[in-house]
Amino acid sequence: MRYILVPMLLAGASATALAQSAQPRVFFVAPSNGATVSNPVVVKFGVEGMAIKPAGDMASDTGHHHLIIDGDPVPAGQVVPTDDTHLHFGKGQTETSVNLTPGDHTLTMQFANGAHQSYGPAMSQTIKVHVKGQQ
Repeated sequence: MRYILVPMLLAGASATALAQSAQPRVFFVAPSNGATVSNPVVVKFGVEGMAIKPAGDMASDTGHHHLIIDGDPVPAGQVVPTDDTHLHFGKGQTETSVNLTPGDHTLTMQFANGAHQSYGPAMSQTIKVHVKGQQ
């Protein structure tokens, strides 16, 4: 016997309304949490429920990615610092390669608006990776 799954809408709800009710989120496409990786580490960013726009674009529900190496999410409304451990992707990039020292690291993806103001921990994700030493 075969079953065909047909998506159903709640009474009175539209597909658009259901899609908009989902919480926006960011996530790592790669690497996965707990992965053992080699340099250069390829990092791919994902986002749902918001659009990627370059720095300077202040349209609502938009922003761009930041990668924080061995640090914590930036509180909502604070500007993401610019330094060696806070990498900005203000052109709207969704992928990068980084070289990390061998050992354990945390990678935190932080989404922020066009003025680099963080959307806070709700729009961040942290994973752990182990970087292999050179052979």
